[in-house]
Parts: sequence; C-alpha cells; structure tokens
Amino acid sequence: MRHFGHLADDVRARLFLEQPRTFTARSEPAVLATALGGTLYSPATRPALAADIRKQAARGVVSMVLCLEDAIADHEVGAGERNLVEQLTDLVNDFTDHAQDHPLLFIRVRAAEQIPDLAERLGPAVGLLSGFVLPKFTPRSGAGYLAALAAAEAATGRRLFAMPVLESPELAHLETRRDQLFGIADLLAGHRERVLAVRLGVTDLCSAYGLRRSPDLTAYDVALVAAVIGDVVNVLGRADGTGYTVTGPVWEYFPVQERMFKPQLRRTPFAATAGTARATGEEVRRRIIEHDLDGLIREVELDRANGLLGKTCIHPGHVPAVHALSVVTHEEYCDARDILRQERGGGGVLRSAYTNKMNEARPHRAWAERVLLRAEVFGVAREDVSFAELLSACLCG
Repeated sequence: MRHFGHLADDVRARLFLEQPRTFTARSEPAVLATALGGTLYSPATRPALAADIRKQAARGVVSMVLCLEDAIADHEVGAGERNLVEQLTDLVNDFTDHAQDHPLLFIRVRAAEQIPDLAERLGPAVGLLSGFVLPKFTPRSGAGYLAALAAAEAATGRRLFAMPVLESPELAHLETRRDQLFGIADLLAGHRERVLAVRLGVTDLCSAYGLRRSPDLTAYDVALVAAVIGDVVNVLGRADGTGYTVTGPVWEYFPVQERMFKPQLRRTPFAATAGTARATGEEVRRRIIEHDLDGLIREVELDRANGLLGKTCIHPGHVPAVHALSVVTHEEYCDARDILRQERGGGGVLRSAYTNKMNEARPHRAWAERVLLRAEVFGVAREDVSFAELLSACLCG
C-alpha cells in the first residue's frame, strides 16, 4: 500500500519533495495508525462489497470498515455476516498474494461474541482482516470485546487490532465522563499492543442531547461535543508514551443543499493552482463547495489542531480531501527537522527557516516527531505545491 499510489508517477514526482513510502498490513502499529487516513465505512450487507473494496483501493482508499452495527438494521445482522464471509472469501484469490494492494480492512461488530465467530467462519479470508472496530466502548463492555479479540488472535494466529469507538452516553454526561475515561485508559493499557487507534462516535454523543450539527458547522462548534473531544485527547492522546492515535469524527454531509451561511473557503488559496489542465483552482473550489466539502476541510484542520489524526468517512468523495490535508507541507517539514536537530544539539530556541515563527526544541519535539512520521506515510509537498493542487490531482486522477 502507498498513499497517492493511484496517481501517475510523473504526477507524484511533481507534487512531492519526499514521496509517501510503501507499507503493508504487517507494518509497525505506529505507522499503520498514522496511515489510516480517511477510513471509509461501508454496510456489510452490500451485495457488491468485494467489488467496492477493489474499486476504492484503486481510487486511493487505504482503510475501510465493514459495518455490522449502526449502518444496518437489526434484522439484517445475520445476512450481513453471511455476506461478509462470502465477499471476503471472494477477495482472497485477488489479494492473498499481493497483500500490499488491499486496504486495511476492519469489521465493526455489535457484540463481542461475533469476533471469534466471524474469525472462524472466514477461514483463510481472515488473512485479509487487520482487526475489529468495537462500538459503544466502555470499561464494562470493553473487557469482553478485548478478551474476544485475544481469543480470535490465538485461534487464527493472526495479529488483529482493536479500534474502540468512544460514543456512549456515559462519556457524554459530565458526571460520569471522568470515571469512563480513566476506566477506559486503564483497560486499554493492558492491551496496548492490540489498540491501533481510538475512534470518536460524535453522532451518538450528539444523540444523547438530541443534537445534530448542520453542514455549516464543525464538531468543534457544538460546545458539548468539543468538550468531550478535548477530554478524550487529554486522557488518551498524550504524547508521553501512554497515549493513542485518536481519529476525527465522521462528516455526515455529502448532498448539495441550500446553504444558510457563506462558504468557508477563501478564494485566495485556489487562485493560482498549477498542474492538471482538467481542473483549475477555481473549479476545485467550486466542486468542494457544491459537495459540502468546505465544512469537512475546516473540520479536518480543527481535528489536527486538537490532536486528532485521520477521519471516519461515509462517502468516497471525502477521502481525497482528508488525504490531501494529511500531506506534510514543506514548511512543517523544515520546522520539524530543524527542531529535532536542535534538540539533539542540547535544546534551545531558533528562528524557523521560513522566518515567521519561533521553534523551541524541547517543547516542540513531540510535535516534530509526529510530523516526520506523517511525512513518512503521506509524503512532503514541494515548496510551491498547495493543498488545492494536491486535491486537484486526487479529484482528477
């Protein structure tokens, strides 16, 4: 697998100073957690699920969740399980000998007992799985999920990761949030090697208060949700070796709707987009606004500012924006390298290579290390390449 591997070699050479590196499902957990990017969710009941996985892999999707929980009705669970087994078995012949070509695949279950049951029913096709998504994760439910995952690992001899989803009412409610978070932290610490990332279920958190954000607002504009996100990162996203990758919440909107507020994208970044002749910068901006992606882009920026990496996606059109925004800019790359070089030399403060900020070696070290890991996975843009040009290349293939 390789981010932007679906682009032509000459396009990548034009866009990247340092191109994204290849990785496989067997890479180090820190690499895989960073590489998740826009994780595309799909109902497990889709009749053409195998074809969908092939198609999305060819379009640059690197991680997918096949959902047996909220994405399907209660009465469809049995059919969804059967379809999963059938469809993944169909994929084995395509991907077994070329594991680097298929996305990281996860199954979102409803109950712990589904994990070992599905692992057994999949047979050889379990080799396509990277793990399971564990919904409504609490200290009480989580122990059963993680025990079931350990049993499935032992039975199959496969490394299977957990991605717990924090979305329970107990987490939303102020009086129980603290105990929930520290209980989850204690539970996960005993299974650190199995936890790839912690995901946020903002839709369920909103439902505890009868809320739903509009496409003109981000999750961070909803005060109750923003408070939960901040507390989750505070406890589970620390940079001291105890934390985990925390991924961004789902962006729910993709149809064109009448807008209540002005688009959030300024024209300036799109005014002089170079590169492909098939889409000018202004055309890219228009397409973003028409498909309600400007709100998504703003939310991804706020995710990053608040310590989140990657995002849950329910529409394939969201993935290119998430990935383009994950590319390390030339300025970030210069700052990160300078900070680590200065830190190895004993610390201190230096002016950035762009002469627009202070880089303080020790306080900025953890940030710099994360930037260079992201650079390894998503690449480093050339100095004159903007987000608009990266997204243009992705949209135009």
